Amino acid sequence: MSRRKRDLSVTVAGLKFANPVIAASGTYGFGEDYNELYPINILGGISCKGLTLEEREGNPTPRIAETSGGMLNAVGLQNPGVDRFITTHLPFMKEKANVVIANFAGATLEDYVKTAQKLDATNVDMLELNISCPNVKEGGAAWGVSADSAAQVTGAVRAVTNKPLMVKLTPNVSDITEIAKAVEAAGADCVSLINTILGMRIDIRSRRPILRNNVGGLSGAAVFPVALRMVWQVANAVKIDVVGMGGIMTADDAIEMMLAGAKAVQIGTVIISDPYAPLKIIGGIEHYMNVNDVKRLDEVVGGVEKW
Repeated sequence: MSRRKRDLSVTVAGLKFANPVIAASGTYGFGEDYNELYPINILGGISCKGLTLEEREGNPTPRIAETSGGMLNAVGLQNPGVDRFITTHLPFMKEKANVVIANFAGATLEDYVKTAQKLDATNVDMLELNISCPNVKEGGAAWGVSADSAAQVTGAVRAVTNKPLMVKLTPNVSDITEIAKAVEAAGADCVSLINTILGMRIDIRSRRPILRNNVGGLSGAAVFPVALRMVWQVANAVKIDVVGMGGIMTADDAIEMMLAGAKAVQIGTVIISDPYAPLKIIGGIEHYMNVNDVKRLDEVVGGVEKW
């Protein structure tokens, strides 16, 4: 067994990442707070807080609730708007982060296109088209629940940008492979999945939903088996790259996701409970490579054996 520093680099949609660990949108903000704890360029990349054309205050509180094996959130895409992101947050991210992924959403097709045009004119490295947010009353997951609408918005955004385009898919559908194939045909360079699963909790004393929005997105360890299954299905259904997420808490989880076919992974909820989780997961992946004498992560991707 050879113990040495391993090459953890991966290439997704033609873009090279120093390692496969990406901070998922919505859990890492724009990286400013975490950079006070450690250099954020340790991560392979950062997907920024989901952006919209105009500033959003998000949903009223309470909008986060703990639950067994995870959490529910109905934040509602609170963000400063794309223009303020470009002037205020993007310069910091480009200076400090490795790969900057701009996640964005919209209520209308026009919103998506205008936001994409603004981002295309910047030096962000990749766009992540979010058609999967389950806790926004207008738009959001509505675009991601049918193959036709997913293809429509993907094609419209593809027409206004030459940047690598990743489409973030919702699990709240009957057949996620059909959605993945539709966005692939419409010009997506890669897909990321899964976003949160729609869930609910009720306070038995007040008899009211715990979340003011009534429902929210379930994330955390509880969703991992569902996410793993969907990543495996999509990786076997499309030719474009797949980025896996959903309940990844440890390096073992990340490796499982890569064995299922993910070229890279995004981690989210675990960072809220442990800000140092990205460092531990990166170190754990390298340890796995050393123990199993894996020279490149391409040897792992899609390596699950059939019975």
